[in-house]
Amino acid sequence: MNISVSQTTVVYHVRPLSPGAHLYEVTCRIEHADPDGQILRLPAWIPGSYLIRDYARHIVRIDAMSHGEPVALRKLDKHSWQAAPVAGALLVTAVIYAADSSVRGAWLDGGSGFFNGVCLFLQVCGQEQDACVVHIDPPELPPDIAWQLATSLPRLTGATGEFGAFLASGYADLIDHPVLMGKLTMIEFEAAGTPHALAMIGHGDVDLSRLQMDLAHLCAWHIDFFDRPAPMASYLFLLRAVAEGYGGLEHRASSALICRRDDLPRAGTGDTDAGYRRFLGLASHEYFHAWHVKRIRPAEFIGADLSREAYTRQLWIFEGITSYYDELALLRVRLITQEQYLESLGRSLTKLYRTSGRRHQTLEDASFDAWIKFYRPDENSPNATVSYYLKGSLVALALDLEIRLRSGGSHSLDTVMQALWHEFGGDDSGGLTDGDFERLTGRVCGLDLAAFFHQNLRTTIDPPLGILLAQFGVLLHMRSRDSEGDAGGAPGRHQGKPRPWLGMKLKNVDGRAIVRHVAESGPAQLVGIHAGDELVALNGCRVGTDNLEVLADRLPLDGECSCYIFRDQRLMNIILCPMPAPRDTCFLGLDPQADADAVARRDSWLGLNA
Repeated sequence: MNISVSQTTVVYHVRPLSPGAHLYEVTCRIEHADPDGQILRLPAWIPGSYLIRDYARHIVRIDAMSHGEPVALRKLDKHSWQAAPVAGALLVTAVIYAADSSVRGAWLDGGSGFFNGVCLFLQVCGQEQDACVVHIDPPELPPDIAWQLATSLPRLTGATGEFGAFLASGYADLIDHPVLMGKLTMIEFEAAGTPHALAMIGHGDVDLSRLQMDLAHLCAWHIDFFDRPAPMASYLFLLRAVAEGYGGLEHRASSALICRRDDLPRAGTGDTDAGYRRFLGLASHEYFHAWHVKRIRPAEFIGADLSREAYTRQLWIFEGITSYYDELALLRVRLITQEQYLESLGRSLTKLYRTSGRRHQTLEDASFDAWIKFYRPDENSPNATVSYYLKGSLVALALDLEIRLRSGGSHSLDTVMQALWHEFGGDDSGGLTDGDFERLTGRVCGLDLAAFFHQNLRTTIDPPLGILLAQFGVLLHMRSRDSEGDAGGAPGRHQGKPRPWLGMKLKNVDGRAIVRHVAESGPAQLVGIHAGDELVALNGCRVGTDNLEVLADRLPLDGECSCYIFRDQRLMNIILCPMPAPRDTCFLGLDPQADADAVARRDSWLGLNA
């Protein structure tokens, strides 16, 4: 970053004010405030998570001074303030409550701290392009407790791991580098010639050498996939391991991750179990985003106003395609087996086929409506919406297989993504507009894919994955679920007639069995059972969240059952007619009769011939 500190006119200072009360104090010194009255604003959303979160609601106190005298602040709207005109420097101080432990927020307690810039740093309107300095202080702790700090912000003072001063090229850069602090474990490694590190907190017994080796191989694959060199000078994973939790958020030179501490590899265990696969898939997903959404971007996101929504129909491209490659990369780099990959793919197909909302919402509409639907799910969401992550990943799979088949193996989605990077990955790119991805795909592959894109993006027709996979020697099987906890991906345990199905899911609320979701056109919906009803008994037997399946399995498929519920504290008796459990559970298997061409296509797709 070729910026002199003397050029900076905005200086921030972050102080963990009261870890016990979850309070940060943040000051912003503006050397040249707007003479008409400086406007300051806190973003309403964070790039990578498309929901208005109104971060300003966490401001406990805000005031301003100049030359040691108070300056009036007039609030303009929910997240904007205007200072009275001043001659000289303006100092604005905010105390901010930080009790959001997600990757999208800010957290502070006696054990650790974490924050995204959107939560703490006021935007100095009119000076967003100017470089700025950030000083970060350690909290006041007992002498025997020493915290470290990790961030990808370029450092001005202090050694790696120390608190100190940092430099950002502008406001967009400032809020693109989350900060983790506490008693950190650091792992450093190199991938394709680029230095990487993992800063971790909250973990237990972890096989650090395996974690280091696996991440190095994974990151090198991503860099080589898009083409060396890596687009960042260095990269940092910020990981908080917790008892229960999962999530990630991408940035240009780092990613913030949360996982279950049990998902991390333990010393002496060489298997890649489901938990570790989940963690590796998360790291792979966010790392892929360093190219795909942080540098290859929708045009709507370039210079987006963080005070209001930025709508795009392309989220399926950026999240769906990323979700396709996140686990495929694990297979290609040999961190999981072919069998494990196909199992995971079967689970994804099961999720899609159990989402009746896919019949009502197109993939482009799902992308556009992320602001009001995907991030605001309710009890009816599975009946009305489809995930652009999930369906987007399966459409990406279908597109990959379609291109490979129709081009005779000379092209693939890999080809498209590499061309996309070289054409739209530069900072001077205007970003992808609607139709750019489709046009580039057709041009690069020499194929007319208009019908494919129309059907899969703008209709609710399911992608023909069974037909496509068969051409690669993979068979798609459908069956009824063994239980409500049966996520698919493997053959069923039971044969014969399907289980009775009631078409509702329960949740435990203070020991009561409350209906959480009612399936579209299922038995419960047909007789008027609602989400929020308390289920009391089936055929005279008391119902709880732990015995509904047992009771349901005893019901006749050709008969009726008496269902007692409480609604609005009134007891009701409803006659319910169970249905056979739908065949919505998928698993994949290798076709033993596949010919040599199909096997060759499969090996090329999965990277097994590399």
